[in-house]
Amino acid sequence: MLEYLSNPYVIIPLLVWSAFWKGWALWVAGKRKEKLWFIILFIVNTVGILEMIYLWTRKRKRKR
Repeated sequence: MLEYLSNPYVIIPLLVWSAFWKGWALWVAGKRKEKLWFIILFIVNTVGILEMIYLWTRKRKRKR
């Protein structure tokens, strides 16, 4: 299992995936002025899982 973590073909896509979700979630939390969520999302690294949960549970309906 640990030999996969040294493979750049695994690490680089994982880093890009995590950075995308973290960036999006931090942007949304900052825009909504949700300081606690921003701090939690900034500190906790879950490879995008917590970020996706945040975005899914905190989504708002769009105005038409």
